[in-house]
Amino acid sequence: MLLTSPFHHSIESHPLTLHAALRMQQRGISPHLIELALRYGRTIHSRGLSYRIVGHKEVQRFARDGIDLSKADGVHVLIGADGAVVTAYRNHDLRKIKPGGHRHDIHH
Repeated sequence: MLLTSPFHHSIESHPLTLHAALRMQQRGISPHLIELALRYGRTIHSRGLSYRIVGHKEVQRFARDGIDLSKADGVHVLIGADGAVVTAYRNHDLRKIKPGGHRHDIHH
């Protein structure tokens, strides 16, 4: 299982598409929340995209290290094959995201 470092993903390495910037503004999701999801969220690969998701597990896990992710709870950031952030939204239900292919497609 591949584990990603929390510091490999940042908003600098994932440019925002115009669509993502518009959706973030409409949904009240700040660049700071995107940064938190990129750094600390779990990764699920599905439908040709990478989903970086901060859920209850991440909030609890990183709280033990003194990192407060409570404001990012439920934030999903979708990253295209080119590395750009395609869109972002809040959702606490992961059932509709179907990991593709292998059981190792979910990374923390």
